[in-house]
Amino acid sequence: MDADAQLESQIARWRGYVSGHRVISPLDVDEMEGHLRDQVEDLSAAGLTSSEAFLVAVGRMGSVDEISREFAREHSDRLWKQLVLVPAGTESASGRHPRELGVVIALAACAGVAVKAGLEWLPEQALVRNASLFVLPFLVAYFAWKRDMPVRAAAALAIPFLLTASALNLFPFVAAGSTEIIAAIHAPILLWLVVGVAYVGGEWRSQRRRMDFVRFTGEWVVYLTLLALGGAVLVGLTLGAFGALGVDVEWFLEQWVVPFAPPGAMIAAAWLVEAKQEVIENIAPVLTRVFTPLTVAMLLALFVASVASRSILGVDRELLILMDLILVLVLGLLLYSISARDPHAPPDVFDT
Repeated sequence: MDADAQLESQIARWRGYVSGHRVISPLDVDEMEGHLRDQVEDLSAAGLTSSEAFLVAVGRMGSVDEISREFAREHSDRLWKQLVLVPAGTESASGRHPRELGVVIALAACAGVAVKAGLEWLPEQALVRNASLFVLPFLVAYFAWKRDMPVRAAAALAIPFLLTASALNLFPFVAAGSTEIIAAIHAPILLWLVVGVAYVGGEWRSQRRRMDFVRFTGEWVVYLTLLALGGAVLVGLTLGAFGALGVDVEWFLEQWVVPFAPPGAMIAAAWLVEAKQEVIENIAPVLTRVFTPLTVAMLLALFVASVASRSILGVDRELLILMDLILVLVLGLLLYSISARDPHAPPDVFDT
């Protein structure tokens, strides 16, 4: 291995270690890496080898743990300030654009309008089949805008949506048939990969960026679940309070809250994952360690029960579709657990 390749390998390992500290955001890691490279270059110019320059530069930057604790103390109050209060004409430390909150609200509103139009104009089966087409394009638009993608590259991301829409609406599905159900299940999975291309800013060949998207997916699911639970509690309290007053608000919830709240929550969850600055410890890896073995155990139990109760060739399609959904969940948990683990830690029972 030549000196340059060895240096890049050492910097990559250093970056992986620093990135594992949740209080340091990716942009802060980029800045630290820039300082590290500058020092390595200066030390190399002074006559040190690349390996010697790297070790001295890392030593000069100090303990990563001390940097993490200092960063957390100095910025412990910046999370919610930066979610809403962004100085005009500047970008925040997280690299967000000014007026990002306004863009998020506008895209969430557009997604809500699309859902409401679908509820008004499409039959129920077509609505379910096309559900992912109402929200995910706006999520793609958010990331394409945030990553400053070229207009031509961003416009190209519309092609998979057009092809998917054509397939979902031109194929002669049997009403409520298994093929239609499978198409409704897998269309959002396919289009989520398009969201991933927008998330990485078109850098889909980068393994690091792909793993970043996997981590984003896990955190997005957690945030979306928390928003959904909070929204359900809020709706329940609202119905109870107005019901006690004898005021009927169900029509308002059906006409406006139901079409706008779910797509708005999906856009808001993506924004929260992007904006949280990783100052607080992420609970997604903890939840993954809890639910991955439970889900795998459920899948194995279901498989054993299927084999024991009937011929595996005689399993009906409804059960196969159910197992398909479980496999999608297991695959998502597996990918996220791989992306969230410390690359320098030895394999353990959970990895097995």
